[in-house]
Order: sequence, then structure tokens, then C-alpha cells
Amino acid sequence: MFSNYELSLAFIGGGNMASALGAGLIGKRCGAGDVHVIDIDEATRERWSAQGVGTAAAPGPELAGQKVWIFAVKPQVMKETVAACRPYLKPDTLIISIAAGIDSATLARWLGTPDQPWTRLVRCMPNTPSLVKAGISGLLALDGVSDTDRNVAQQLLKAVGEVVWVDNDDQLDAVTALSGSGPAYVFLFLEALIAGGEKLGLSAEQSRMLALATLNGATQLAGLSPESPATLRERVTSKGGTTAAALSVFEQQGFTPMVHDAMQAAYNRASELAREFSK
Repeated sequence: MFSNYELSLAFIGGGNMASALGAGLIGKRCGAGDVHVIDIDEATRERWSAQGVGTAAAPGPELAGQKVWIFAVKPQVMKETVAACRPYLKPDTLIISIAAGIDSATLARWLGTPDQPWTRLVRCMPNTPSLVKAGISGLLALDGVSDTDRNVAQQLLKAVGEVVWVDNDDQLDAVTALSGSGPAYVFLFLEALIAGGEKLGLSAEQSRMLALATLNGATQLAGLSPESPATLRERVTSKGGTTAAALSVFEQQGFTPMVHDAMQAAYNRASELAREFSK
């Protein structure tokens, strides 16, 4: 899978997303002994240690032996975490960041210097369905990332879902607005469907089962069908029928513009966060 690439990983931050990646990789792409996890939380370290993974509460010399570093800490502590790890950075280290809200130029400067930014860097925006290996991640590679590095990053993230490469930070902000925040939009719609079913006389369990199966089935159909979502929608909609009556309400209430406005707000906030964290 990694074609002559000696895979050794450091997760800097061992929380949910790192755990999801670890579950998809250990025993399949690498051994537990090839993984090192740094996390300040003792309970988190114990969970990793139970898998045979080496752990530490803070960066140390063992970090220098790991060829791929995956930063998975909260953006608020990213700058100080990078500073603590920098002494162990080697020329052949590939950095992958899944920290939200910090643009690639800022990360490159923190890892290197203003005059010599670290460009062997892949910035990544995964989403929470990665926790059940059904995620999708947007990836952005800087100029110092080789074809081999790109392949490694892609295969690592494919352990928890699909990947889409983008060309710049603006596009990664768009990924954030669509797939990064998108699960919350779906969950909100799911909540509304369930509550609507109950309001119409179904039980909570009936509504939940029907709503989940409907979203899951419709998504699978859209993914497997060669036809566009618009065509599939039209096929469900008979003139003067029940679906047409429902869709007319969505149209009157401005459903599509509202979704676009919500995504724009998420995109704008991602840009704002990047500016705030770059200071």
C-alpha cells in the first residue's frame, strides 16, 4: 500500500479523530509498535497503551524517529504544541495537520521560520463520520510534498473514508463549509424529520427508523445512480402529488438559498479563524 515507504506515525493529540485513524491503520497499514501518541490526558494515553502503542505526555526525543507526524490538537493550543515539537523535526518528516482553522502558511511558518517555512506539509479537513470509517477529507499539499508523500497522506486518510485534493486554503475553507460542517446540517434535518413524524402521529422510534433509513437510502441511491440529484428528485415528484406539495413549501421558504447562506457563514468563519490564529 505504501510501496517501500517505512511507515512510522506520531499522533500529536490522541483524541477522537486520532483514535479513528489509529483504528483504521493499526494492524492494517502499520503495527502498534510503529505508532507513538503524545497527549496530556492520562486516560487517553492508557487507551492507546492498551493497544500496544507507545505514549508520552509531552514531545521528546522518540518523536524524531517517527516519519509522519499527525497534528490532531485543538487549534487554540496548536502554536505552542508545534513549538514543543519543533526541536525533533527532521528533513524527511512529513507533517499532516487535521487542526481546524489554521491555514497552511501559518502552519508552515510555525514549523519553520518566516524566511524558511516548512513546506513538507499536508493540511487536512476530515469530518466526524470518519469515526465510523464513512468520512471524507479535503487535503491540501504544499510545495515540499512529494508524490510519495501525497500517496502516504492519501492512504492514511482513506483508512477512515474518501479523500478530495484541493489547491489552496480558500478551497479547504469551502470543504469545511460543505463536508466539515455538513454532518451537523444533516443531523439538524434528521432531527426535523423525526420531530415532524412524531407531530404527525408516529412514535419516536418509528420516526427515527423511518428518517434514518430514508436519509441513508437516498444518499446511497444518489451515490450509485448515474443520474443527477435533480433528476432523482424529479422522479420522486408527481405533479400535484404529496412530494410536490412538500417541495413547494421548501421552495416558498427559500430552502436552497438558506443552505447556501449557511455554508457561506461557515466559510466566512473559517477564514476569520485562520486570521485570528495566524496572529
